[in-house]
Amino acid sequence: MILRNSSPNSARQQMATDDPRWLKLALSLGARGLGNVWPNPAVGCVIVKNGRVLGRGWTQPTGRPHAETMALKQAGDVRGATAYVTLEPCSHHGQTPPCAAALIAAGIKRVVCPLADPDKRVAGKGFAMLRAAGIAVDTGLMAAEAESTHAGFLLSRTVGRPALTLKLATSLDGRIATATGESRWITGPDSRRHVHHLRATHDAVLIGRGTAEADDPMLDIRGLGLEAASPVRVVVDSRLSLSPQSRLAQSAREVPLWICHAKAPPEKLAMWQALGAKLIEVETSASGLDLGDMLQKLAAQGLTRILCEGGGQLAASLIEARLVDRMEVFHAGLLLGGKGTAALGALPFASLAEFPRFNLVETRVIGADTLSIWQ
Repeated sequence: MILRNSSPNSARQQMATDDPRWLKLALSLGARGLGNVWPNPAVGCVIVKNGRVLGRGWTQPTGRPHAETMALKQAGDVRGATAYVTLEPCSHHGQTPPCAAALIAAGIKRVVCPLADPDKRVAGKGFAMLRAAGIAVDTGLMAAEAESTHAGFLLSRTVGRPALTLKLATSLDGRIATATGESRWITGPDSRRHVHHLRATHDAVLIGRGTAEADDPMLDIRGLGLEAASPVRVVVDSRLSLSPQSRLAQSAREVPLWICHAKAPPEKLAMWQALGAKLIEVETSASGLDLGDMLQKLAAQGLTRILCEGGGQLAASLIEARLVDRMEVFHAGLLLGGKGTAALGALPFASLAEFPRFNLVETRVIGADTLSIWQ
């Protein structure tokens, strides 16, 4: 529903008819920033007057300049125009002046924005500033789409943890390796390329120590021309027992490596710090590291979107803790049978009603594989 501040007239009704078109464009522009603007939200902005786009912008790497600033700079004279912004314009002085003030100073007549910013420094103050300046503010349109795009930022500001995407790549019968441990490659090259795109749109990639030891991965981005945008690599390693000779350890100064661990001897801490890793001490529970506490501490470091590419036990632990927000499941057209390694470890539930259910969002064909997305 669109919330309006003034009486509609024919011109306003025409603008409202075009609103979804321009807001959809703003959302697609904002998505370009996913994975490289944390801890800021990936906002998009389109400035339109008389059906013509004057300026477009999205949040730039490291989170600044903001989308509104970029669009205003491109547009030039915007007096009387409408700004379509995917999240409430900021109202506070941070490292840059408030975007709400910039829109006011530029002479914007109307702002269409689906969502309020839950950050306590904003939280409706941006909308109030615009309205106090006589700017019409319409909210609520395409709110669900905006919530999906900004899920990581919204969660980090409301519940204090990042949004977590779980990636699984399995055979048709849900296996990720043969009985002998062979797993390269179950899915095809097109699916693997898509996984690199997923990495590019997340702030960090998360794996457990077992996967780090078994695969000795790099977890960087390859083949997309986005190598410089490789995400933070996060390893769950309670005892800091990962080999310092691993590729992750040896590349820690080139691509950030964060290790989540329990209390550890000073000499181990010093060794990993000397290699260039960031160490994050996490509370423990009876079953190991407290994953809820881990995600909260990762959010405190600024992460808003995490892609888990870990093994079956880490995946099961995250699902058990109800910490998975989205699943991207790749299925290859082969069968590995009951002796193969299951994609998920054991879950402690008994009745069917206790097991978590996800809603299917989308299915698509990727090369010889299928991808299903669940939330």
